[in-house]
Amino acid sequence: MTFISLLGAAPDTGNLGVNALSHSIAFGILERIPNADLCIFDNGRGMRRGSLRIGNAEKTIRMCGLSNSRRIYRRESLAHMRLSQFFPGLLNPGLRAIAQSRAVLDISGGDSFTDLYGARRFDLISQPKKIALREKRPLILLPQTYGPFREKKNRKLAADILRQSHSAWARDTHSFDVLVDLLGADFDRSRHRCGVDVAFLLPALRPVAIERALESWLAEEGTEVVGLNVSGLIYNGGHAAARQYGIKADYVSAVEQLVEKILKTSNAKILLVPHVKVQPHECESDLRACRRVIERFGSRAEGRLQVLEGDYNEMEIKWIIAQLQWFCGTRMHSTIAALSSGVPSAAISYSDKTRGVFGSCEQQAQVFDPRVLDTGDLVDGVFTSFEQRSNLKKPLQKTLPQVIARARDQMDTIAGHCVAQ
Repeated sequence: MTFISLLGAAPDTGNLGVNALSHSIAFGILERIPNADLCIFDNGRGMRRGSLRIGNAEKTIRMCGLSNSRRIYRRESLAHMRLSQFFPGLLNPGLRAIAQSRAVLDISGGDSFTDLYGARRFDLISQPKKIALREKRPLILLPQTYGPFREKKNRKLAADILRQSHSAWARDTHSFDVLVDLLGADFDRSRHRCGVDVAFLLPALRPVAIERALESWLAEEGTEVVGLNVSGLIYNGGHAAARQYGIKADYVSAVEQLVEKILKTSNAKILLVPHVKVQPHECESDLRACRRVIERFGSRAEGRLQVLEGDYNEMEIKWIIAQLQWFCGTRMHSTIAALSSGVPSAAISYSDKTRGVFGSCEQQAQVFDPRVLDTGDLVDGVFTSFEQRSNLKKPLQKTLPQVIARARDQMDTIAGHCVAQ
């Protein structure tokens, strides 16, 4: 039995992008190491058994709670885990899982190995890595974004973790440059690698049931259906979100102008695709944002604009996106679902990470940054991508097999490291 732990990929956050990372890694490892006993750290309580279906086979996995709770008596708290390293009699289940692991994999939620989200979030991301290193377990940092770090002490801590790790992967060339800079003279080409986002390997799964209107759209011969992911964080967050992320363009207006132009200049039907599933009253809710777009258009777009309302998982969402003729997303992993399916795609992105991921497919020109573009230029850029969708498809499908091959090769290497320890 090969014991492996997975940190930083909790599949219960409501963010389908993080779910995509979690399941892509789990699928990749269990396909290559059938006897792996995989423990995924999540937001639940205690140690539990779970299952994961791969094709017709169902694999048993373990789930273990991990949080940055101030309630030190809770065994899923980081504080309890750290204390248990000095007092083994506390019998912390998470620490025990890490201590017995042949390798500890860590992906930091894809983009959370940074101090941009505050001290508590940085602790939640960095402390489990330090725990694994103190247990002298081989720590493999999976393809992810590194930084930025505002505080020197956090940058130093991140660099120390990288130096002590068994290996570290960046998910695009920009992140790799940051990785190299953090390591300085300790950079080792054999241990520090540039890869691609692991979600390129996420399987697509046809939903058992699809909303009737969407099913009708997809069945109509000659009907074009395009998709738009609207970020609840930015759309619902208003001026506060714009200030926090340095956004120059009016995102709400840009989304609505884009929808208006597509409706006026084409016969395409538009599917609004939520990719972060939290309660609709929460600011982060993509579903809430999509419903607001529908309300603003009212009867003007009846029969041509609808929200994907169903409770689909990330693999089912990927299948639905794969049926579309073009897609634009603000949530990066919604666009990876499109790119990895060969669907011509654009991104409205306020983070450099998206340009790097699109660059993996030689599609970086289809990333439009609301931090530097005004509203009009943002709408024009994305709309041009929509107009060029047929021309974009062939070059994407030409480069995609190479990206998928890289994703498979990197997973082969990572799995190899897990069994070689």
